[in-house]
Amino acid sequence: MNLVRAELLKVRTTSLWWGFGLLLLPLWCMALFFNWADASSQPPDNALGVAVNLTTSGQFFGILVVLLLGAIMVTSEFHHLTATTTFLTTPRREHVILAKFGAAIIVGLGVWALVTVANLIVTPVVMSDLGLPGQLGAAEVWQAVGLNAVAFALWAILGVGCGVLIRSQLGATLILTTLYVLGSAVVTALFVVLSDYLPGLEKLDFLVPTVASDLMITGQDLPSGPGRWTGAAVLIAYAVVGGGLGTLLVRRRDIG
Repeated sequence: MNLVRAELLKVRTTSLWWGFGLLLLPLWCMALFFNWADASSQPPDNALGVAVNLTTSGQFFGILVVLLLGAIMVTSEFHHLTATTTFLTTPRREHVILAKFGAAIIVGLGVWALVTVANLIVTPVVMSDLGLPGQLGAAEVWQAVGLNAVAFALWAILGVGCGVLIRSQLGATLILTTLYVLGSAVVTALFVVLSDYLPGLEKLDFLVPTVASDLMITGQDLPSGPGRWTGAAVLIAYAVVGGGLGTLLVRRRDIG
């Protein structure tokens, strides 16, 4: 726990966390208004789906912020040339990475909590404006909120793993942002295009990490389609592989 507290102290003593916080605010507002506008075109019998979307507004951009923060928790050590000191202080390198995983999860859940509280305040107002029942008592809504927390935690782990792989703070920020925003859209489009040659391939788009995250909270209307836990399993697999590979590389690489 001392190592986790030390990692959290590093986050608090940098200007990055509030910079990302200021960035997240307008992004959350944009996501909320998009979901609000989309809800106005939904049929009245889809009140539950509208409530799920509203209570999880900001997931796409919130997860991006958590991903970048997780990566920067590692890359900042190399950027500020403190990695050698950190690993000399704690020779068992895997303990340092595990502490970073723990701290990243706490940060990720903190971001989730802030966004979720804001969503829970705004959702009844929007539902009332749309003339729909609140739905905050529905189990499906709280399941989506809970799985959204899991998604934030898993992306935080993935961010730390990616930080070990990339090392460069600027490089990690640019590469991960590009892959997250553009790469996901490109890969999803490829699934659709290639389905002309490989029928059914478009049904496997849940293997794209961002699609898996969305699936976790929205579920699938078709009985034959993947459910929320399929998305969770895919995202857990990415986190395990990314986190495991990151830990292995830290143990084997020259840190100096």
